[in-house]
Amino acid sequence: MNEVVSSKLTIPNDWDRRGLPGWTYHSDALFELERTEVFLKQWQIVGHVNDIPAKGDWLAFDLLGERAVLMRGQDGEVRAFHNLCRHRGARVVDGPSGHCKSAVVCPFHGWVYNLDGTLRGAARPETFGDMDRSKFGLKPIEMEIWHGFIFLRFLPGGTQPGVAEWLQPYDADFTAFRAEGILPTAKPEWGTTLPVNWKSVRDVDNEGYHVALAHPALQDLYGRSYKDIFHANGLSQSNAIYGDRPGRRWSVKQYVKISPRQDWLPERLQRSWNYYGLFPNAVFIFTPETIQFYQEIPISAHETRITGTLYRQPNEDRQTRAARYLSYRIDRETSAEDQQLTIWSNESMKSSAFDGFHLSDLEYGVRRHHDCLRQLLPVTRLDRAPAEDNMAPTNQNLLLNECESTSN
Repeated sequence: MNEVVSSKLTIPNDWDRRGLPGWTYHSDALFELERTEVFLKQWQIVGHVNDIPAKGDWLAFDLLGERAVLMRGQDGEVRAFHNLCRHRGARVVDGPSGHCKSAVVCPFHGWVYNLDGTLRGAARPETFGDMDRSKFGLKPIEMEIWHGFIFLRFLPGGTQPGVAEWLQPYDADFTAFRAEGILPTAKPEWGTTLPVNWKSVRDVDNEGYHVALAHPALQDLYGRSYKDIFHANGLSQSNAIYGDRPGRRWSVKQYVKISPRQDWLPERLQRSWNYYGLFPNAVFIFTPETIQFYQEIPISAHETRITGTLYRQPNEDRQTRAARYLSYRIDRETSAEDQQLTIWSNESMKSSAFDGFHLSDLEYGVRRHHDCLRQLLPVTRLDRAPAEDNMAPTNQNLLLNECESTSN
């Protein structure tokens, strides 16, 4: 049976098991509030420093109308900028990643930027009058690097602290897995787009209650030892031990058979799959042979792209590489199963028969995630939706009332 473990948090006996009301999953007006408060003001995982190892390498990241580019400068430093030319707003780079030799050239009118974001020069500079180039560099974006992973925050005013402070509960494990030195795999990216609200993806992913029935491969691999651990600040953690049984399914059986012991890992991590959840929309998965992260990128209130990136250890041998392939195969099978569950769950929110969730203790992670949303957007606590054109004012009034209650 799944075990619910609390770190610094206690699950009350009389907790509200209903979850968010169904209207929050198909409201365009609420989605506009989520865009700013839940996504653009909170940290987003973008990649790893070893995704852009050479000077001039760049990595792009788009989120809800904002466009970022991460570049490694001539000095070796990684910086983040808005992917937006200061002339007319064109993208200065196009595509998911690439390399530029010594400068970035806007494809629209040829403005040239140095790799540190400063403007080297505009095409036909005499046509701009007395323009101060120092005022027209690429606009920076708040960025922090933690164990090699790059995090961005597009807008100020978010509730999360600095990344190192925020993710401190994970620090020992990220250190043990040598996350700072990992390398991208030959096929580093995967993704799919679903006709669902992003919260439906999180709801399925935030609990292990469904593992036993919905994920036969995971159940075969580790279902009997799966447990959840809850931390503060929207962090949740799950882990499970494998190898006590040979496995019945082909992929599981072969994986258990060939997965080598990584002696450089602590004993507790040598035969474990570990999941590290980050509010609002990302998860790291660490296994003895693979590190990956995946995230939901909302497109609209009704469409979400799920994407992820995989990494390996630099000294990977042939046996570890084979185990990594098998673990990826198990994970992709699991992802496909979750995608169908997500679609069914999201569909139910529009049904007249939907009375809300009734959550198990084993689904407390769903409640935790919903509580984080309720804190940022108190309008989600209402059982009935305000009018779409009154969504933002209602939310603002609720926030003001909370501030007044706190001050009194």
